[in-house]
Amino acid sequence: MPIVERQEHERTITLGISACLVGQKVRYNGDHKRSSMVLNILDKFFHLRAVCPEVEIGMGVPREPIRLVGEPDQDYRVVGSDHPENDFTEQLLDFGHKTGEALDKDISGYILMQRSPSCGMERVKIYHKNGHPLGASGPGMYARALMETCPLLPVEEEGRLHDSVLRDNFFTRVIAWHRWQQEMRDNSTYAGLVAYHSAYKYILMAHSPQNYRKLGQMVSVGKKKPVEETASEYIQLFMDTLKQRANRKSHTNVMLHLLGYMKKTLSDESRHTMLELIEQYRIGQIPLVVPVTMLRHFLNIHGSQYVKDQVYLQPHPEELGLRNTI
Repeated sequence: MPIVERQEHERTITLGISACLVGQKVRYNGDHKRSSMVLNILDKFFHLRAVCPEVEIGMGVPREPIRLVGEPDQDYRVVGSDHPENDFTEQLLDFGHKTGEALDKDISGYILMQRSPSCGMERVKIYHKNGHPLGASGPGMYARALMETCPLLPVEEEGRLHDSVLRDNFFTRVIAWHRWQQEMRDNSTYAGLVAYHSAYKYILMAHSPQNYRKLGQMVSVGKKKPVEETASEYIQLFMDTLKQRANRKSHTNVMLHLLGYMKKTLSDESRHTMLELIEQYRIGQIPLVVPVTMLRHFLNIHGSQYVKDQVYLQPHPEELGLRNTI
């Protein structure tokens, strides 16, 4: 029996995902690549919209495997491994563009199958026509079209999500993009832009102090241009900024800034406790969740509404435990 009742998390965000990762037997050999992380953790918090581009364009199960093939200094194509005359390039590109356009407003992130000639986000091996590795790599053909169509959509490969820093980064971007979709995308206002930026100030500082200042300046002069233009420029730099990885040094800097909001209200003992936790995090003795949880506790008691509303204090559902290992 729980000590306190906790509400079940409402699944309001939809993620696109490679169908093989949710256990669908759609791979070329009739198998799947079921991800326990996806099904045991993410399925509790997100709607998952599964897509297998190879099946969707009419390739059967099982089927001939495919590979990326190209020549030096030329664009690559995706063809059958055993029968290279079977060229699926245009079909996968067309399906990727159409899927991106269809899902652009419905999904807030996408998880792809790594190393796939159709779905790999990056570093998919490209072969020479003679079958030998070309010494180059690129995104899978479907993933390439999807990312071209939806350049701001957070995209990540399932394999990379086992890295705790990349996992935290991806879901921070997913939830930030979802909030933008809900609040700003179809109804941009200057007041909405100011509110959005105000809530994300310290997230931005953790990812890039330089871009944090640039984005602040962009908002401050935003009334001099049409709000749609300012909002478009803002969100492009915003999402690029969140792609940059925050680190212990930048997180430490942000927590010290937030602690400064309580310099007149926090007792010396509580301030010392907070500083000790921040230092333990800085030198790698404890994960980020420990000082942030204590900081959030003190701010809930002593902080202004402005600082309580900072997304930095809880950028994604706490139950995901994304800050427990960074």
